[in-house]
Amino acid sequence: MTRFQPNGVLWKDTEGNEMQCHGGHLLFADGYYYLYGENRIGENYVSCYRSRDLYNWEFRNNVLTTGSATEKIRQRTDLKLKNEDGRKVNIERPKVLYCEETGKYVMWMHYENGHDYLDARIAIASSDTPDGDFVYHGSFNPYGYMSRDCTLFRDDDGRAYFISTARDNADLHIYLLTEDLMNVKKHVNTLFQGEYREAPAMFKKDGKYYLLSSFCTGWAPNQGKWSVADTIDGLFTELQDFGDETTYRSQPTFVFTLDVEGRTEYIYFGDRWCYNPDRSVTLQGKDPLYFYKQSSYVLLPIRFEGERPYIEWQE
Repeated sequence: MTRFQPNGVLWKDTEGNEMQCHGGHLLFADGYYYLYGENRIGENYVSCYRSRDLYNWEFRNNVLTTGSATEKIRQRTDLKLKNEDGRKVNIERPKVLYCEETGKYVMWMHYENGHDYLDARIAIASSDTPDGDFVYHGSFNPYGYMSRDCTLFRDDDGRAYFISTARDNADLHIYLLTEDLMNVKKHVNTLFQGEYREAPAMFKKDGKYYLLSSFCTGWAPNQGKWSVADTIDGLFTELQDFGDETTYRSQPTFVFTLDVEGRTEYIYFGDRWCYNPDRSVTLQGKDPLYFYKQSSYVLLPIRFEGERPYIEWQE
């Protein structure tokens, strides 16, 4: 029997604890769906849950923390996971792919120094198992570019791509990754010059590359947009509306494909960030993490009219 819960509510794990797993990503491995996401509580950075049915979620591990092991790799990176003054850095939007060449699970993230948003770097970590302790390999700027909101995408031919905002979010860059998923190999495309997009999510349908994104309005939701191209390094169409004027109070985090009775379903995962425009009032007497911890997910099936993807609200 298929079970459902109301859309946009806080998720709880099998122990009844509220799940802290935001800006996340799903990976299927060994018969389980693994969900990775941000956890800013305590010394945590990234947490991992798993499920066989996408309904019951078992907490597995805080896979990246301030105390995670670090290890240099061939490119020069900054291995700092905590500031000298004890303040945590920021780790956002973790995405994980499995590398068949090395047998490693490789995580790519957005890194900031914890004081401001001026570093704008990629960060990388890896693990031998999907829910093990990830080893942190540091942060860097790809080819010297800024890199903020990000996602990973694996194509049908096995090639993997990292997509992130650049130039203070004014543009969106697409990078081909090396075969071991540990470095960028080529800058293959620059999109949406000066249009200030963030929260990218890519998927492929009928040989075409779809890209969802949001405008830059901080924690407040806005009108999502979509674009499509015949090749990942080719010309993407002009941005068009996706969802309603607030994308149903959500922001894209990834699109998950699911085989249902022989057909492919495309599932929109959106972060519903808990926010209030008048923060000076709402934060009075509150833990600064209160609103972050109240954030949840919105899941909606993506339907199509020709090439046009759309979502409609479902409770």
